[in-house]
Amino acid sequence: MPKDFILSLPRFISFSPFAIAVIGQDGWVLDCNDSLRELLKFRVADCGWSFFDIIKEDNRSDIKALIAKISQGQPIDRKPLDITLNTEEVITVSLYINSMGYDRSEIIVHMINTTEQKNLEQRFTHSQKMQAVGQLAGGIAHDFNNLLTAMIGFCDLLLMRHPAGDQSFADIMQIKQNANRAANLVRQLLAFSRRQTLQPKMLDITDVLAELSNLVRRLIGENIELKMVHGRDLGLVKADQGQLEQVFINLAVNARDAMQNGGGLTIKTSHVTINARTPINRSLIPPAEDEAITDGDYVLVEVMDTGTGIPRTLLQKIFEPFFSTKEVGSGTGLGLATVYGIVKQTGGYIYVQSQEGKGTTFSIFFKRYKAEDAAPPEAQAPERTVNDDLTGKGTLLLVEDETPVRTFAARALRNKGYTVLEADCGEMAIEMMEEQGNEVELIITDVIMPGINGPSMIETIIPKFPRVKVIFISGYAEDVFVKSYGSQREFHFLPKPFTLKQLASKVKEVLNGV
Repeated sequence: MPKDFILSLPRFISFSPFAIAVIGQDGWVLDCNDSLRELLKFRVADCGWSFFDIIKEDNRSDIKALIAKISQGQPIDRKPLDITLNTEEVITVSLYINSMGYDRSEIIVHMINTTEQKNLEQRFTHSQKMQAVGQLAGGIAHDFNNLLTAMIGFCDLLLMRHPAGDQSFADIMQIKQNANRAANLVRQLLAFSRRQTLQPKMLDITDVLAELSNLVRRLIGENIELKMVHGRDLGLVKADQGQLEQVFINLAVNARDAMQNGGGLTIKTSHVTINARTPINRSLIPPAEDEAITDGDYVLVEVMDTGTGIPRTLLQKIFEPFFSTKEVGSGTGLGLATVYGIVKQTGGYIYVQSQEGKGTTFSIFFKRYKAEDAAPPEAQAPERTVNDDLTGKGTLLLVEDETPVRTFAARALRNKGYTVLEADCGEMAIEMMEEQGNEVELIITDVIMPGINGPSMIETIIPKFPRVKVIFISGYAEDVFVKSYGSQREFHFLPKPFTLKQLASKVKEVLNGV
């Protein structure tokens, strides 16, 4: 080997992008390069300090065992060790250890910074988990909505025979009320998976919070002080009011649970502009590392409590479904996951900052609209109202593969005066339309069915019977259905679970062209 190459080798080591240190068998650092000092992000001497001081205690035993093998001349596994450094900032590295030739008293250590790679892996895993659980939640919600439609529907049928004053009335109402509570939980699952039906409209956030303030005061209790601080010239937000209220209620309940011994809950609103000159506060932590707010004008709602706070290591986990910092049995773990789902579906952003022992702040950014962006009152569509008389005439085709749902819906509509044909699948419905299609005025069909699904079935029928009207029913949300079916074709939609009155009202509304 040329002499000048040997003389230049230390320079290669010194300028190597990899962190390199030479250590003794006792872990004492004999020499190190600039890359190691840059990795540690604090000044260290070239030598005279223990290498184990920069290693997390959990990893030290593995490294000491490897050094012992090298010192004894035993063969070692040359695979890298993935370890975490004992620094203020979390730094992960791949560590390679080997002896310095024949002199086993000196050991060379190479470290490659893998922090960003590990963060990317974690974010990818988190994203996959959130997507998988979202699909699971949506599927569970769909199936539960079928069951709840039948439960609520048959309760309505029973109430027709057992009105108020009947000894069975209270029992039936208990069943129906609990079914409705279950329906609310299902809506939370759909909100998390972002598949619930939203009815967004322009809202003044000040008005929404003012209407909600009395309910929030009752929820948080007398030992917690509620303070509302509203900014000026906020503008409007576009959101579903019911879902927006659910966001603030969930956050208020979480704040209450974090302040068992009392405290203060402040809800503050303001108008903010995010751009290069006025970036978002760096102390705000997003639900995922790769989630960044876009530049623009926002209505900011801050929900601040003086509770116990959340450890920094848990801040990005709190939005995961079924994750809870509360005791077992004290919560479903869906509260913040629901909040996150609603905010994202509304097109907003949510951030959190917390300090243990001092409290937590949730910052929600909603896209800001100006007053002139809202449609004038006369241009807004009037609310549809249907007369209390829900009876009607006509022949309907009901297509539903869930027997309990089909049985309830058919009985309910026959009781209102309609002639109802029943089909348990799309193929059967097409055959019935070929035989009696000229009599059918309205088709009520489930969207998801074995074999041919509802939309495909309708596309087959409409060319032959263009005047027939259609109502789609589904346990999924309308916006999910529209994405697959398209918005160009006219249709009506009724989400499950629905009551007898909602079904009869929708049918009469569509047949009358209201």
